[in-house]
Amino acid sequence: MIDRFVRIAMLTAPLLWSQPLLAKEAPATPPAASEAPASAPAAKAPSPGQSAVRERQKTCGAEWRGLTDAQKAAQGPKWPQFWSSCNKRLKGGDKA
Repeated sequence: MIDRFVRIAMLTAPLLWSQPLLAKEAPATPPAASEAPASAPAAKAPSPGQSAVRERQKTCGAEWRGLTDAQKAAQGPKWPQFWSSCNKRLKGGDKA
């Protein structure tokens, strides 16, 4: 039993002593965004159409969350049906 503790101590002691040395070698500040790896693709800005859809979805989502359960039941059973009608309304496609 004592032999096991001695072996563990002998194996972990160098790791404990080298930890402060390794910490000194680490950079003090994180790398800047310009130093990102070349393999990471640059994020593309959304197109105007994508931005418009995202705004309509946020608006419809806010309306959906603002409805009570009874109102949701009257509008339609689920979010996809509500989103479809709300999206058409906000796009101006509701011609009825």
